Amino acid sequence: MPPPRCAVLPAGQRAELADAVREGGGVVVEVDEADSLIWTSTSRADELRSLLDANPGIGWVQLPFAGVEPFLGVMDGDRRWTCGKGVYAEPVAEHALGLALAGLRGIGAYARQRTWAPPQGRNLLGAHVVILGGGAITRSLVRLLRPWGAYLTVVRNRPEPIDGVAEVVGADSLHRVLGDADVVILALAFTPTTEHIIDEAALASMPEHAWLVNVARGRHIDTDALVAALEAGTIGGAALDVTDPEPLPDDHPLWTQPNCLITPHVANTPEMGIKLLWARVRENVERVGRGEEPLGAVHVELGY
Repeated sequence: MPPPRCAVLPAGQRAELADAVREGGGVVVEVDEADSLIWTSTSRADELRSLLDANPGIGWVQLPFAGVEPFLGVMDGDRRWTCGKGVYAEPVAEHALGLALAGLRGIGAYARQRTWAPPQGRNLLGAHVVILGGGAITRSLVRLLRPWGAYLTVVRNRPEPIDGVAEVVGADSLHRVLGDADVVILALAFTPTTEHIIDEAALASMPEHAWLVNVARGRHIDTDALVAALEAGTIGGAALDVTDPEPLPDDHPLWTQPNCLITPHVANTPEMGIKLLWARVRENVERVGRGEEPLGAVHVELGY
């Protein structure tokens, strides 16, 4: 097969991805000569739509992140769409583990003290960890959690077995498994059906000591319900790398909750991610050049 002819756009963003195309055996060309597009922006959907309308010969589009929400109105069934699914799983899983440990062991509360404080905290060792989502981040988390001997439950759309996981259940069992969780980690795709999957009822199902960790999307959680739960002490706490709204306003009540840890969407930073995206682009160009399916296919009808 001829090598993919790839445009790398928008111009000036992540120009190093052009080298990934060449390393993968592709040819970097102007957009009017391209049959493939490496889209380097996490937004600018209107610009992408206009570009595709003007260049119907583009048959494959590679998006940079796993989350494709900004492009839902652009994606169609006429092209092959791929995204960053699985690319950033390792750093995001590592961050989720760090947040879980920090929450359980009271590190955030200790860090805010100005005096020697009384002991607090629970072990991750042997804990019951419930993970929402069955993708690459979850699979990385399962591997990272093995040394802690945790009992792992995964909630996913298709309750198929996962190696190292004690129990895989569907969303209809969510409140049941939340009932004895020590840590609940959100690592699932954002769709209309997963918006506010953690609502007032879900929070009420969790034990008073349980910590909620979110490294997925802020809108998975009903923020008002979370603030109420934190203020009432009905859960142990929340560790959030993503929030709704985002960025979180400076005067938002989550900032002042002593049992809430917030990091500013840095589970995967640009410095961490660009090397991983570079490798994905190179491999996908290689695959397309060999006539194989590229990695990270987007299910356009499902929105992820």
